[in-house]
Amino acid sequence: MGEKIHQRRKQRRKATIRDAGSIADERPETEEGRSGGKTGTLFVVATPIGNLEDITIRAIRVLKEVCLIAAEDTRRTRILLNAYQIVTPLISLYDHSEAKKSELLLAKLQEGKHVAYVSDAGTPGISDPGYVLVREAVLRGIRVAPVPGASALIAALSVSGLPMDSFVFYGFLPAKPAKRRQLLASLKEEGRTLIFYESPRRLLSSLNDIEELMGDREMVVSREMTKIYEEFLRGPVSQVIAGLEGVTVRGEVTLIVAGRAGDTERYSDEELLRRLGQLRREDGLSLRDMADRLAQDTGVSRRRIYRLLLFP
Repeated sequence: MGEKIHQRRKQRRKATIRDAGSIADERPETEEGRSGGKTGTLFVVATPIGNLEDITIRAIRVLKEVCLIAAEDTRRTRILLNAYQIVTPLISLYDHSEAKKSELLLAKLQEGKHVAYVSDAGTPGISDPGYVLVREAVLRGIRVAPVPGASALIAALSVSGLPMDSFVFYGFLPAKPAKRRQLLASLKEEGRTLIFYESPRRLLSSLNDIEELMGDREMVVSREMTKIYEEFLRGPVSQVIAGLEGVTVRGEVTLIVAGRAGDTERYSDEELLRRLGQLRREDGLSLRDMADRLAQDTGVSRRRIYRLLLFP
């Protein structure tokens, strides 16, 4: 009896695993476009974010079998294709050409040809081109199939040590300081973990804005993930800023910022000044000691506390 149960469970497990040997095996026979004829499939293929080994077996097969690969940057994609002996024709599809080039790809799909789209790195459409192409394919009744894989935001979150059960991704922080500060200020009370992409050139400016507008909360700066110089800086925002002073940051950067704790209070200037008055009565505390103590107790940024200390 035990052996029969084991065999049935084994058969059920096999039935749930789909082994698609080719693109033809993946395509439902009933899939038709709005024109009434058979259409091809648009495969949205995730590619490595750094280490070329981080590509799936299925992604390699799909890229070999489609009629055409559209890529955000053909030069970078060519490196990946050469590494896996993929000789499929390649064309570019980047932000400024997406609307125009999408028509060419959609025409091929409507002819019944299969097409793959890849971005520079990671999953297409996630702070990368791809949205226009996918939207138009869906509107025209063309099958769109994901080929899952690497994503910088998920990779960074998975090793952050911050809550992962609920999070929100905002893509790249605005380049203009005023718009960036406006966004960060609007997120001060957000309780979910926050994820941003940022340019290495603007990293310190953005971190200073986060500390000032959101408080000295826990965060992680993820840099060059899966590459030789992979680095994770963890700690309160002020500590991360101190660790980056005088450092030339290069490469892709992902920021994971803790959400507001549920029991965090709002502190007015009057309340902070009252607490600073109490700290002043303690012997041996420097201004820095008082700022550190109050920031730790309240989550308020050290910049704001120093402003109150110096200009009450």
